Amino acid sequence: MASITPLSQSQFTVSSKLQNHCFSIPFSRFTQSSNLTLKKSTKNQFSSIPFSRITRSSNLSLKKSTKNQFFPVPFSQSSKFSLKKSSRMVLVSATTSAHEKSKKMYPGEAKGFVEEMRFVAMKLHTKDQSKEGEKEPEGQPMAKWEPSVDGYLKFLVDSKLVYDTLEKIMEKAPFPEYAEFRNTGLERSEGLAKDLGWFREQGYAIPEPSTPGLSYARYLEELSEKDPQAFICHFYNTYFAHSAGGRMIGRKVAEKILDKKELEFYKWDGDLSQLLQSVREKLNKVAENWTREEKNHCLEETEKSFKFSGEILRLILS
Repeated sequence: MASITPLSQSQFTVSSKLQNHCFSIPFSRFTQSSNLTLKKSTKNQFSSIPFSRITRSSNLSLKKSTKNQFFPVPFSQSSKFSLKKSSRMVLVSATTSAHEKSKKMYPGEAKGFVEEMRFVAMKLHTKDQSKEGEKEPEGQPMAKWEPSVDGYLKFLVDSKLVYDTLEKIMEKAPFPEYAEFRNTGLERSEGLAKDLGWFREQGYAIPEPSTPGLSYARYLEELSEKDPQAFICHFYNTYFAHSAGGRMIGRKVAEKILDKKELEFYKWDGDLSQLLQSVREKLNKVAENWTREEKNHCLEETEKSFKFSGEILRLILS
């Protein structure tokens, strides 16, 4: 015969000496905080529970066929039910949904962080520079540029200062990850030195670095000591932009003022596509150790990189 403790104690204890006997306990009598404890003294004792009142949060994996149907459930010693309101299930569902939204993919993320940087950079191009560009053109389109040798020399001198600065930083490596980008094959300082030497041989005076180059070099030095994510953004945009749009600008200028002479600035030893791919892989590897916040911080520096490089580029027209 079974004995049941008063309901006010929110706990039930059922015991029986009969084998394979089922006890029907009206589940509607349970309060939300009730704990059910069934003790069995014989093998395979079952207790029946009205399944219609059990919420999804129960640990029972049973199927219900009709309303208020009772199912025999074997209980191990000291089994417990944890009951939850449906409103709590809604809360859990909402929380899960919010978590899923926070895990959304960033543009290009599936291909690696370099693709994220590329995506942001392309958006900052003007519409006449790239089909992915979103900026309105400022000033004359490049096809209508009228460069001068003096202006082009200023551009080359300031560019050399920037590349000298980047390459020295990589050698010094104030952060260990910078060392990954030594001797990548993308370095430009040596080629620029040869080009300036050639202009000197042609009788041109080589100017001193001007404000745009000096300002950018100083900024890079300071940034590299304290903010590796932002600095890597400048490294990427400087080298990769030159390998793409920079080459096109070089050809256009050479056609107008250099009788189509190709400068060393626009030549690389080896297959450029392979050199770029190798650096992409290194950049992706370094970024794997960054948090999402650090990656976003790197991406946010892109616009500043464009600002500095744009000021140097405009020297061609000075």
